[in-house]
Amino acid sequence: MLFGSISYLNLLPFQVFLKRYLRGNAAKMSFRYKRAVPSQINKALKRKEVNAAFISSVASAKCQCTDLGIIADQKVYSVLLLEGPYEADPASETSNRLAHVLKLKGKVIIGDEALKHYLKGGEGIDLAEAWHKETGLPFVFARLCYNKHEKAIRKLARSFAQKKVKIPQYILKREAEKRGITPKQLIWYLEHIHYQMDDKAKRSLKLFLKKSRRL
Repeated sequence: MLFGSISYLNLLPFQVFLKRYLRGNAAKMSFRYKRAVPSQINKALKRKEVNAAFISSVASAKCQCTDLGIIADQKVYSVLLLEGPYEADPASETSNRLAHVLKLKGKVIIGDEALKHYLKGGEGIDLAEAWHKETGLPFVFARLCYNKHEKAIRKLARSFAQKKVKIPQYILKREAEKRGITPKQLIWYLEHIHYQMDDKAKRSLKLFLKKSRRL
């Protein structure tokens, strides 16, 4: 199985879980990663260069997907719109589309760059918060989708949804240092992300995709 992987912090709990899930499992021998930014992973899944991945929600409409996603109830802190003329972030399809849906103009930045901008006191519109103010709903940035190995992927998704993943201190320190933040800031950030799609998240995704099609 070839799994598409992005290295953003919002998927760190899933990545830690996945390593434990595969440890000692025969499936580990056939499990490989293709690493890239979200927009590239979207294309890789479509071309079947990977079998499963968290892909941008805007690209997931016609895919086979699980009930796992990357979801923020209000602020997400890692998807921001900075003041100025419109400039898309080439790494993200969903965040760029969300700015258009909300009729907001500026420079879209996502991931570690956006989080560090916020933590350093930088200003900007949090796009998840802007969506919540307009709709009263959480925002779904990505979904775990697949084109092969349905049984295995759905089993993996159910297992992750049932577990509370504790990230070892050495991983927290390593990942925080890599991004120039503190372990405490990393933990604080992850507290604003959840992964199980409930009815509100599904309703929100449906609304976002509907609004996207109208653009």
